[in-house]
Amino acid sequence: MTDAKLCWLDIRDAGSATAAILEEAVHQRIDGVVAADPAAFTGLPPTVRKILLYPDGNVPDDIGTADLVVVPGGKDARAPLAEAHPDVEFGRYVEIVDADTLEDACLAARLEAWSVLDFRDPTKIPLEIVIAAATGAPGSIITTAANQEEAEIVYGVLELGSDGVLMPGRTVGDATALRTAASSRTGEIPLVELTVTAATHIGMGERACVDTTTHFRKDEGILVGSHSKGMVLCVSETHPLPYMPTRPFRVNAGALHSYTVAQNGRTHYLSELHAGSSVLAVDVKGRTRPVSVGRVKIETRPLISIDAVAPNGQSVNLILQDDWHVRVLGPGASVLNSTELKPGDTILGHLPTADRHVGYPINEFCLEK
Repeated sequence: MTDAKLCWLDIRDAGSATAAILEEAVHQRIDGVVAADPAAFTGLPPTVRKILLYPDGNVPDDIGTADLVVVPGGKDARAPLAEAHPDVEFGRYVEIVDADTLEDACLAARLEAWSVLDFRDPTKIPLEIVIAAATGAPGSIITTAANQEEAEIVYGVLELGSDGVLMPGRTVGDATALRTAASSRTGEIPLVELTVTAATHIGMGERACVDTTTHFRKDEGILVGSHSKGMVLCVSETHPLPYMPTRPFRVNAGALHSYTVAQNGRTHYLSELHAGSSVLAVDVKGRTRPVSVGRVKIETRPLISIDAVAPNGQSVNLILQDDWHVRVLGPGASVLNSTELKPGDTILGHLPTADRHVGYPINEFCLEK
């Protein structure tokens, strides 16, 4: 398996919309276009892999400019095709319907350069088995998905995910949806070191604990801040505490007015989050992943206001529960108790560059203080 997340768009049923769909696919930098007719590849740039898929194994004599032909059966079965087309790659198509075809899929994933897997049933357990079986194999697994929602799941199965997704492109917008599904799994955002300038006890208020449906790592949390252009990396309750068990799914995040970051750069107030919302988990190297919210607990607690400054002079503020077990992250994944922060301490944060309107980045004047 590989680290790349590939996007293959299937235009076999695109009909009269084919030209517009292909134009969008090129614009979205789709990795591969899948067709049954090699004429569909006319005009595609060399950056797009041209793939012919024949689940029934009936390959025409003329395969045009195809880069890759995918058919059922192993290398021995397609040897005559490979001999007739020595400049073309070949991959194996497997429809998984039972235990025997699942074993075929595992074999293909271990031995083939390209495996296109079509799972008949909605369960993702067979895909988990194939991904596990293919660990360390050099080839790529491409899994079919019916839509963007399923594509997002396929990309994330066993945290490794399928190397790529083959999704139907039947209308304009499908290529964008597929690219969005591929890019929503992981990404990076720049973190900066902030210098604490003040820590002030400000009395009672409402703070929010964000309980997610995932297990945070020890160097991971969510970004929270009073202002949309400056946030602090708040760590989860993964680290041991003397008076209570760890809750590795929880971030004691801050006062309910605070911003946090979700996918695609959108911000949300902590007060807006609810079961089913999505937030962005961020580690100390800036690597991100979306996580789902299972619950938000908003309760009245004493609060502490932390002021800090970025290297560019920008001010950042975070208001947290005033209790030493509430923590933020510093350089090197150091865990810092909020009530022990003092001027001169260094914490990690993020400086979004755009102002916000209903959580979306927008280029307009906005003063926050």
